Amino acid sequence: MGQALRALQSRRGAAVLTLLALAVAAIDQGVKAAVAARIPLGASLPVLPDVFYLTHVTNPGVAFGLFQQAGGIRAFASALTAILLLLYTRDRWRHSPLSRLGLAVMLGGAAGNLIDRLRFGHVIDYLDFRVWPVFNLADVAIVVGGGCLFYTLIFRTRGRQPDA
Repeated sequence: MGQALRALQSRRGAAVLTLLALAVAAIDQGVKAAVAARIPLGASLPVLPDVFYLTHVTNPGVAFGLFQQAGGIRAFASALTAILLLLYTRDRWRHSPLSRLGLAVMLGGAAGNLIDRLRFGHVIDYLDFRVWPVFNLADVAIVVGGGCLFYTLIFRTRGRQPDA
């Protein structure tokens, strides 16, 4: 009976994390669609003048505009990276709630940017603090998810489990 309950909880947990990843990707796509529909390409709207703007730009490269000439290989590389990340961290995400959460958020962000690359050949960016390159919600999700995975990797490697 205990094993059946654990299997059910595991399936329910996997479903919740899958829904979280899908929600991150859907929210990212919705915000990008709103930005593309309401802000002309290259234009900025001040939200907090001198601090934060919504700026509609496209990024044909990867993070921060790197590798802009890489062509169609970017989408393939993004998908391959997500698959390898799943395989590499499998033992951690099976046991650590924080790593499962981080992985779900990270995959949702990766999916949001991958959808842009497949649809448009570039990613729509819009969050502009004027001290950093313009980025988007998917980028935030990737960084936050990666931070969760990194945190669990560090503590698990040292023999501690902060959230097990």
